[in-house]
Amino acid sequence: MSLNNTRDDLTVHLEKAILVSVSLPKRPWQGDDPLDELRGLATTAGARVVGGLLQKRDGIIPGTYIGKGKLEELKESVESHDADVVIFDNDLSPAQVRNLEKATGAKVIDRSELILDIFATRARSVEARMQVELAQLEYALPRLRRMWTHLSRYKGGIGLRGPGETQLEEDRRLVAVKIRDLKKRLIAVESRREREVQGRRDEHTVSLVGYTNAGKSTLMNALTGAGVLAEDKLFSTLDTRTRQWRLSEWGKVLLSDTVGFIRDLPHHLVASFKATLEEARQARLLLHVVDASSPQAEEQIQAVSAVLKELGCAAKPTLLVLNKVDQVADLSLLQVLEKHHPHSVAVSAAKRKNLDRLQDAVIEMLSADFVSAKIDVAAGNGRVLAYLSAHAEVYRQEFHDNRVVVSCYLPRHLVRHIKEDDVVVKLIEEAKVRTEESES
Repeated sequence: MSLNNTRDDLTVHLEKAILVSVSLPKRPWQGDDPLDELRGLATTAGARVVGGLLQKRDGIIPGTYIGKGKLEELKESVESHDADVVIFDNDLSPAQVRNLEKATGAKVIDRSELILDIFATRARSVEARMQVELAQLEYALPRLRRMWTHLSRYKGGIGLRGPGETQLEEDRRLVAVKIRDLKKRLIAVESRREREVQGRRDEHTVSLVGYTNAGKSTLMNALTGAGVLAEDKLFSTLDTRTRQWRLSEWGKVLLSDTVGFIRDLPHHLVASFKATLEEARQARLLLHVVDASSPQAEEQIQAVSAVLKELGCAAKPTLLVLNKVDQVADLSLLQVLEKHHPHSVAVSAAKRKNLDRLQDAVIEMLSADFVSAKIDVAAGNGRVLAYLSAHAEVYRQEFHDNRVVVSCYLPRHLVRHIKEDDVVVKLIEEAKVRTEESES
């Protein structure tokens, strides 16, 4: 395989596909239809699903992943449907892919390769394209070794190196150079993104996270009027967007929409999209959006939590948002979710239902990180007074000679910015609900 063919090999556009899913003790099926999510992924990638196979096993077959009888059934299904591609919901080794292709006569790809292909077709910005390309190349690099074994009959040696070995070395060198170049460029992107995010450290930042197609972009449009693309498709958003969200009786916060997560998200993608996910890593509050109408809602919550843990966000304040309640067919399922997650908020972004309750919950959680403070500062210290005016909620000022005592509610993380030699800061108590106390 040459480097130029890598992208073409990852495309399943308009191809007829057979889906295969194997249930293992450590990776059991989820929901009533084990192929439901894979079917959605394949359709998003442009394939036309014409058949599917399921198998339960205690362990995989090293050479072909599935058993001999099921492999024969897969071969017959490929022939009867004239299928072009077989898509596994499991991750396959290069040897397994080669053996399955030889047995079925069709192209075989696994779950990670399918997700990478979707990301490649969805990437719009230069940054997202670089991230996807890096993930694809890192996925392909260890698989290059077995892609020229059909030429292994040419034995190498000084002066007699086989054409397969020569081409393999060339491909590996080209891929390695490209990976090194992309990583270097993405380090610069990551540094720039970190500076941008750090530049907003004094702002109230909230980030939308969640399973793909949970309705994050629709919710962002409903809350901010941002007008971002919102499609009923998997991974419709790959680029982070940040908009102002004005909360009544509070002020503005910066709301960011991020790429959707999915079960078994390839680690190469998580690593490559580190810069894009920096918004979530640095946010004051995460809004974990869940498709409450999905039968796999609980499993999707766990999948997102696993990715957040991988990103180092497990301990970050998080509010669970049960979206799409207007599409819930059985309300008892919604009640079960609410019972399991008592601090969640049920909304419908599309119907703009209960958005006021969501706003109140966000204000309450942001307020929990505030302190009530009295700040004694020189009346001529314009820098500190201007800083308090911009970032604190001032509800009283008392003047004594050339000093002024400012009583205010202030985000705890900003207290350190006003500690100077001539400034006395006295923290009174945590301000659980700022607006009610300030009004009184």
